[in-house]
Amino acid sequence: PLLEMDQVSYAYAEGIPALSGVSLAVAEGERVAILGANGCGKTTLLKLLGGLVFAQQGTYRAFGREITDPFLSRDPFGMFFRKEVGVLFQHVDAQLFNPTVEEEIAFGPLQLDDPPEEVRRKVRETMELFSLGPLAGRPPFALSGGEKKKVALAAVLATDPRVLLLDEPTAGLDPRSSRILVDLILEAQARGRTVVTSTNDLHVVPEIAGRVLVLGEDRRVLASGTPEAILQDRAVLRAANLIHRHRHAHQDYWHEHEHEHPGVFHVHPHDPPSGERIA
Repeated sequence: PLLEMDQVSYAYAEGIPALSGVSLAVAEGERVAILGANGCGKTTLLKLLGGLVFAQQGTYRAFGREITDPFLSRDPFGMFFRKEVGVLFQHVDAQLFNPTVEEEIAFGPLQLDDPPEEVRRKVRETMELFSLGPLAGRPPFALSGGEKKKVALAAVLATDPRVLLLDEPTAGLDPRSSRILVDLILEAQARGRTVVTSTNDLHVVPEIAGRVLVLGEDRRVLASGTPEAILQDRAVLRAANLIHRHRHAHQDYWHEHEHEHPGVFHVHPHDPPSGERIA
């Protein structure tokens, strides 16, 4: 495996686990989606995979090496890891800090000490790929939410990482912006990158993933399988609090239907025999 966790646990405060004994393996070029309710540990899992926090119990290995804070602090492996693993935060304002969009995209290649002509080439090609030319001179903080996520993803891809870790990339976006971002993710995958995406947007999962990992509210792995198998397993989705059942009145009868979080899809069995007649 390119990335491998073995019984990894992590807590931000003593007695309050963020992850509990999580094991997983991701092969090079694989597309994995991490599903789970808010607070189940998805963001912490991506932080661990990205070397932003470190396992307190268990082990994490990437590129054949065990990842620890002291080891990742030393070059040449530390620089290699930071180049090869790109992280897109859920709240991209935390990673956009340059005066202009063009400088934001150039920042990563400059930190890798690329020659000036190579930096210019990477910036030009990345701007073209993401259609960011009209935004080149604008400050990132002044952009819309969808534009910020495009710029942040472009900045991550400018260093040409082998691994992309994407935390809720479509969260908070309107349908058009969400579609654009999914297409950009698909483009990255088509170029052979390994992509691990945390999301609650069940609709995009079959497009962006070949395998799904579900985290339960106990911060452990609840299920793993193909998108088709996981998304058809309503018991698993209910157990993970990704869908719930509620009742409402329709015409002259009551019925139940399943409702997906974060509120973008409903399944409505309106056949009266499946519900209770209203007296």
